[in-house]
Amino acid sequence: MKISKPRIVVSKCLEFDQCRYNGLSINDSIIRSLKDYVEFIPICPEVEIGLGTPRDPIRLIYKNKEIILVQPNTKKDITVKMKKFSDQFVNNLGTIDGFILKNRSPSCGIYGIRVFDDIDKPSVKFKDKGLFAKSILHHFSNFPIEEEGRLKNTEVREHFFTAIFAIANFRDEVTKPTRGKLIEYHSKNKYLFMMYNQTILKKMGKLLASLTDQKIEDTVELYFEMLKELFSRRPNKHSVINVHMHALGYFSKDLNSKEKKYFLNTLEKVRSKIIPVSGVNSILESWMARYDQPYLSKQIFFQPFPQELIDPSDYAKGRVLD
Repeated sequence: MKISKPRIVVSKCLEFDQCRYNGLSINDSIIRSLKDYVEFIPICPEVEIGLGTPRDPIRLIYKNKEIILVQPNTKKDITVKMKKFSDQFVNNLGTIDGFILKNRSPSCGIYGIRVFDDIDKPSVKFKDKGLFAKSILHHFSNFPIEEEGRLKNTEVREHFFTAIFAIANFRDEVTKPTRGKLIEYHSKNKYLFMMYNQTILKKMGKLLASLTDQKIEDTVELYFEMLKELFSRRPNKHSVINVHMHALGYFSKDLNSKEKKYFLNTLEKVRSKIIPVSGVNSILESWMARYDQPYLSKQIFFQPFPQELIDPSDYAKGRVLD
């Protein structure tokens, strides 16, 4: 089964260059593991606007009812430079499938970035997003966007991997779109989409049911918006269990009671977040190898991203993080 190569924007200090404010880079095993499977586009917005490496730290300040970006030691206000660069970057980026940005960064951070009330003797007024990250989130609504720190969470990581590879696969399928290609893509992803959002899955199906070759471009655009919305949040436990029970139905007549019990016990571990979804999928894959189930064998659900990206330690730790 062909797996496309996602195009991912990544903060340059993560494995790619010694461009942090202190002149260092950050070793990150997840970014490193992705390098063979992802086309990375490294970027450091702070270096791009001329701050250099090493450099004095920058800080978000709330002033005159606006958030500005300043360099306290030099008193430089670099808000306009950062906003101008961010807009130019996103407008010239072209096709992209996702983003991995540096956490706790006043430029790249997505969650809980401290905004201070003063440049000299600051206290935290509230928390927001980095200035560069805010532009990314505005222009690429519903795209897979994560901080590198959150990817250490198994569920967050597997969801992010699933989303970027599904979007990249779709991008490849619609390079020269046809009705047949779209229907085949949808069919192969039916169980995966079912796990994420059955309501959106049904809307996608209705859209393709009315598809003609004359409406192909409009349909591709609408379908892609639904695809991004579908992956905008992780699936709930009920949906995960429901899809696995659907898949179990294909083998129920061939399995003995001990095999069924083992599967259900493993599924309960997924429900309890003791192991990730990929842990129970391996059982179903072994049954697909043993029994002839051509429809299931084509489902992306069982391998939504390269198996080499699954961390074996996730099964040894005892519990998946919430």
